[in-house]
Amino acid sequence: MIVPDLHPMERVARINGSDVHYWVYREELGPTAETVLIVHGLRGTHHGLELIAAGLIGKRVVIPDLPGFGDSGPMNARHDVAGYAEVITELIGRLGGAERPLVLIGHSFGSIIASRLAALNPSLVRRLVLINPIAQSALRGPHAALAGLTAAYYRLGERLPSRAGRSLLTNRWVVLAASRAMTRTRDKQLRGFIDDNHLRHFSRFHSPSVVNQSFQASVTHTVTDYADQLAMPVLLVAGEHDEIAPLAGQRALAARLPDAELVVIADVGHLVHYETPDAAAAEIVRFLGRSDHREKLAIAEQSR
Repeated sequence: MIVPDLHPMERVARINGSDVHYWVYREELGPTAETVLIVHGLRGTHHGLELIAAGLIGKRVVIPDLPGFGDSGPMNARHDVAGYAEVITELIGRLGGAERPLVLIGHSFGSIIASRLAALNPSLVRRLVLINPIAQSALRGPHAALAGLTAAYYRLGERLPSRAGRSLLTNRWVVLAASRAMTRTRDKQLRGFIDDNHLRHFSRFHSPSVVNQSFQASVTHTVTDYADQLAMPVLLVAGEHDEIAPLAGQRALAARLPDAELVVIADVGHLVHYETPDAAAAEIVRFLGRSDHREKLAIAEQSR
């Protein structure tokens, strides 16, 4: 697996006490080009979404490291859904979202953040794309016991002395076990690529406290918390064998949204952005090229 070198431009914005690092792909297209902002999942960084960015030909793509992860420093507030959504809202404003609404994409935990933002600030979001969206709480699903153990693991990591807690949460074998649990591909080269990326970036967090706060938020909130407020067109990209975000939950979520489309990618789990990025990007491009009823009415009004 070779990641295309898109030569992104790194930028930094000071928001809520965090130096938020974000990368702009195809900046040469300029601010008038359609902008797509992507929010990564728990313990992720912008690196994990570069394969999706590569497939969004003709789009100006922005991917931040969420505060407390990757190169971004922690916030001076709690690292939860509300805190992250506030930071991304501010970032969108600085990118000109008030004048030109953008496309917002969220993966996994990022899908919850993106949904809250879109629900509270619909004027900033033209369309919403949720990849492996969290549609039901892990604490009440078929893997509730495992989720409970994981929650205890993160709480322990925070309660231990800093060095011991970080050592526990960054243990190589635990990271590899998590990587393999989420991976469905039988391609050894792709498995190796995914494992390597997780080993390099999965443990790039500011502190065990930040990780625990984020994890607790990820299992106590879902996209459905905001579903009734999502009036814009929404694309759900689901993995057929996703155990973290089961397909049944995706179907129920799609049925609840007023303007939603569900795409199920076969033979993949929770890592659509790693295992089938080309297929996911192609569906996103198709979705963005689709005209909806409201856009047609706006065009008709402008032509009068």
